[in-house]
Amino acid sequence: MKPFDLIIGAALGVGLAACASVETQDDLASVADTAPAELVEDSGLDIVVHEGDFAEIQQFTTPGGVSVWLVSEPSIPILSVAMAWEGGEAADPEGLEGLADAVVYHMNEGAGDLDSLAFQTRMEELNMSFGCSASSDWTSCSASMLTDNADEAMSLVAQAFEAPRFDAGPFARFQREREVSLNTRETNARYLAGRAEAQAIYPDHPYARETSAESIAALTPELAKAHMRKLMVKDSLIVTAVGAITPEELAPMLDAIAASLPESSDLPETPEITFTVDGAFEPVLIDLPQPQSLVRFLAPGLKREDPDFFTAYVVNYTYGGGGFGSRLMESLRVQKGLTYGVYSWLSFDDTYQNWGGSGQTKNESVGEFVEALLAETALIAEEGITAEELADAKAYLTGSYPLAFDSNAKIAGQMMSVRQDELGVDYFDRRNALIEAVTLEDANRVAAEFLQPDRFSFIMVGQPEGLD
Repeated sequence: MKPFDLIIGAALGVGLAACASVETQDDLASVADTAPAELVEDSGLDIVVHEGDFAEIQQFTTPGGVSVWLVSEPSIPILSVAMAWEGGEAADPEGLEGLADAVVYHMNEGAGDLDSLAFQTRMEELNMSFGCSASSDWTSCSASMLTDNADEAMSLVAQAFEAPRFDAGPFARFQREREVSLNTRETNARYLAGRAEAQAIYPDHPYARETSAESIAALTPELAKAHMRKLMVKDSLIVTAVGAITPEELAPMLDAIAASLPESSDLPETPEITFTVDGAFEPVLIDLPQPQSLVRFLAPGLKREDPDFFTAYVVNYTYGGGGFGSRLMESLRVQKGLTYGVYSWLSFDDTYQNWGGSGQTKNESVGEFVEALLAETALIAEEGITAEELADAKAYLTGSYPLAFDSNAKIAGQMMSVRQDELGVDYFDRRNALIEAVTLEDANRVAAEFLQPDRFSFIMVGQPEGLD
């Protein structure tokens, strides 16, 4: 029995939940032997079967040209489908920021003869969920349903793509909601820190453009409907699915969705961001009247294809990514009582990479917080991590991985992340081995290279005190 079998079986025990959010993926590389793929031709579809340690993944292209990865699991009467197209918010035309958001908001707000209420009611009747979202570089949709209702549920999804309504009522609601969010974001410390980061590192990049009252007001249903036909096109559609269904059953459902999509579009490519300079900018102070200050720290990071990526991933767990077991939490919270929480991350998308982190402390403690943070960073750079810390990091990062696969929707989402990042169908089999392969020598070499205190720049939001 494969791990996916155990995970999917456990999911049935917790109930027939309809959609779960897509988790973010883990990480790449290229090593380890993998099971050979098997080609199945007698079904009418050319199906390449990957017999991996985690699951049997069937790869095929539908007669209509849709590229699919499927995990068939007949024991659970649930089907979860994830769809994605390359191109998202960064492709919004200048002056129309928020257009991709308007598109995805309305994908379940009515189609064909069904207005918003009727569409939502029909989804409830079919015990299904369907919704879409947009990130900077991707537009995504997901649907979950009982297998018994799959034909009708997927037909409703197909109708949403063929004849979306973009009615005036839901569109006005969308604009009101976004106007409210525009007001609240000006008192959101994390949002303000993110804006400052963009302005400091990539001020002229599409990522730095923000929605505004003017751009939201400029949007119309007609503009959104036209932009939907640019974002959602056949030649960039990729699909992952998990559930009690065969390729032969799923293929016509997906072709019905794709049938109404344009073949292609000419969305602009997102340029890469250059963030390679240590201490790239002077500390940024943003005044926000509140008792605590948010402190964000950033240094140049690694691309996912970097040979040291997994080593950095393991080091980051010890540095600040491991919750209460991390160096930063132990020093700044447990020993010094300066914060309730501080953490670090690796940001590693194709366009922008950084090794950063964030924490909050009382305004009067900001100087001490930064001093302690830099001291702990210098210590790990100079002395490295211990063999015990390395073993603990490996044990957690490998042992917790199955928790990302505890529902059909999460499994479909994990496969989608692997597809989007082009990690290969065998990634699930290689991932833990890549973590286990990290040596103490390499971990300490990477810590010494990337965690030098003078590599970091700071953004502080609040009314910080004690800074030189």
